[in-house]
Amino acid sequence: MDVGAKLKSVRLMRNISQRELAKRAGVTNSTISMIEKNSVSPSISSLKKVLNGIPLSLVEFFSEDLEAETSQQVVYSQDELMDIGSGDVHMNLVGKSFPRRQMTFLIETYPPGADTGTEMLQNDAEEGGYIIEGKIELTVGTDIYILKANDSYYFDNNKPHRFRNIFDETCKIVSATTPANF
Repeated sequence: MDVGAKLKSVRLMRNISQRELAKRAGVTNSTISMIEKNSVSPSISSLKKVLNGIPLSLVEFFSEDLEAETSQQVVYSQDELMDIGSGDVHMNLVGKSFPRRQMTFLIETYPPGADTGTEMLQNDAEEGGYIIEGKIELTVGTDIYILKANDSYYFDNNKPHRFRNIFDETCKIVSATTPANF
């Protein structure tokens, strides 16, 4: 078995960079790179440490059928979505296990009084969304917008922004950002 190629394949399927895997495993970036290039042959304990960063057991690593993993999940039920929100804000990530994901696709729920925080959000992406139900206050830079059901938005996430539900009903939003930031 080509351990280096297998590690690289599993890492890419799980959408983990070499740098992220090294950080999770507590090893250097060059260690991951050398294993993947088969420049070094890791000991079982070293490989186990690296695999813990995925996470994946030695048994799974050596018995995992990579062909089976190439058939990607297409449909996700509500209970399979990962909530990456905080506080009262729920942001359910669709497609969390999709390899090399290029966008973050979310179903967001803001109960009355919910807020993304007093500190404005800002990252290197584009974001678009559609209000399914309720109302939301969206601040982008110094501009404040009130959006209601069937309204949509699209903006550069490099601009500081914030979402607040200052209304008496829950707001649901479907949104996407690209490139993926989760």
